[in-house]
Amino acid sequence: MNFSPFSYRYFLHITILFLFTITLTFIGDGLNFPLPWLLIPVFVGIAWTFINQKHQCLPKYFSVIGQAILAILTASRFSFDTFTTAQSYFFPLLMCIVVTASFSVLNGYLIYKFADIDLSSSFLGSIPGAGASFVAMSEDMGGDTMAVAVLQYSRILIVSVIVPIIAHFYKTPTPLIPVNIATQSLNLLPSLPMPINLIIISSCAYIGIQIGKIIKLPSNLFLAPFLSCLLLFCFFPYEITLPTSIFQGGLLLLGLSIGVKFEIQALQKLLKAVLLQIVLVLILIAVCFFCGYGFHLITQVDTLTAFLGSTPGGLSSVMATVIQLEGNSSFVLAMQMTRMLLILMLSPFFATSLLKKEENQHI
Repeated sequence: MNFSPFSYRYFLHITILFLFTITLTFIGDGLNFPLPWLLIPVFVGIAWTFINQKHQCLPKYFSVIGQAILAILTASRFSFDTFTTAQSYFFPLLMCIVVTASFSVLNGYLIYKFADIDLSSSFLGSIPGAGASFVAMSEDMGGDTMAVAVLQYSRILIVSVIVPIIAHFYKTPTPLIPVNIATQSLNLLPSLPMPINLIIISSCAYIGIQIGKIIKLPSNLFLAPFLSCLLLFCFFPYEITLPTSIFQGGLLLLGLSIGVKFEIQALQKLLKAVLLQIVLVLILIAVCFFCGYGFHLITQVDTLTAFLGSTPGGLSSVMATVIQLEGNSSFVLAMQMTRMLLILMLSPFFATSLLKKEENQHI
């Protein structure tokens, strides 16, 4: 069912989906389902797409708002001291990145050999992190944009579902406190009324996203609000708070956006590649788990933080997980950002060399 985004039937269609998701999420929350505000919307989005047998087009602001809320919350909990401490773990972190990147390259090669996908597309579709950036770059790099998108979003979906479930077993015994999440551990700054808080945060996130578009910041919908709000929280002379209910709403919007990203026709055409990708990503998650455990043994960072910092992409869902499970969100973000920036800098050169190699083989 494809409706005009301005039609009454489209509005009704989205409203039913949204209300149904909220209802199931509240039920799952009451039954202590792991990370219900993220995982249940993901499952509902997938089921909704398959029931309708067509890709479901959700309003773009669902994903934008969801990622922005998570970015703002992450910025509010970011510690420069933790980021500075992470620099002393650069070499163990670099080893984790090298292992993850090596297995990702191997995954791309296996998909190329056994799933009839060209080498450039297989590689671009297997790179962990900044999935949307690589989908956007795939055409310029000689790849099949649809194949890259399906492989990337398959990985993101698997990571978004599997990693929170695994991480739930590493949850600290300290219960979550359902209170406003503030930018300061000590309430030393004067506060503002909540409506003014929300206006300031929203304006700052919007400006950040627009600047991110201009400078072509990778993972712009997450990193741009994070960086802009981080500056706000550091220098604004008032306390900025974000209610827990808004955080839960951001998780729900993000989960729905993840769940409905697939087109059924594309999955049917690339079924072999997707099935192989599922197996390879599960293996990659296991490899990252062992990398994270090794990082924990070397650095004595807690296992939850080490594991989530080593996961193959899915930045928004990983940050949602670490925040909800009371992990060290700033350290996880530092690990994930370091890996993502290194991969973004090196991957275009590697992809170009693969493309030239493939062209030479066909001459």
